[in-house]
Amino acid sequence: MKLLVINGPNLNLLGLREPDIYGKKTYRDLENAIRAWADELGVEADIFQSNHEGAIVDRIQAACGVYDAIVINPAAYTHTSVAILDALKAVSIPAAEVHLSDVSKREPFRQVSYAGLACQAHYIGLGFEGYHQAMLHFAQSAAKED
Repeated sequence: MKLLVINGPNLNLLGLREPDIYGKKTYRDLENAIRAWADELGVEADIFQSNHEGAIVDRIQAACGVYDAIVINPAAYTHTSVAILDALKAVSIPAAEVHLSDVSKREPFRQVSYAGLACQAHYIGLGFEGYHQAMLHFAQSAAKED
């Protein structure tokens, strides 16, 4: 199984950005955790981060025929990007939405998730563990198909 893990804007600032909400672990810590979980689960995981909506859309489109599933934390684009939603729908690759914080307990504008409309699973407010759970979801789904 080959997974694409996509991270949206400002996640590269983990550890600096609002540590009371997002914690003190860095983006490098997140990358290392994702790689360790991929090894543990016996899957391949490519990690991509961008602060640019179009780059995220391009990466989703390029995933078609290459990846078995997408784990996506669109970050702020969650609440604004119909383009990312449309890209996820267009490629028809199973996707899971991840958010480090519990967006349901934050500002009202964070209650809408466009990207989430194209996702089959959602891991919200679990910190880094949300990525692990999303990866586990797809690894288990693939094992059931074998």
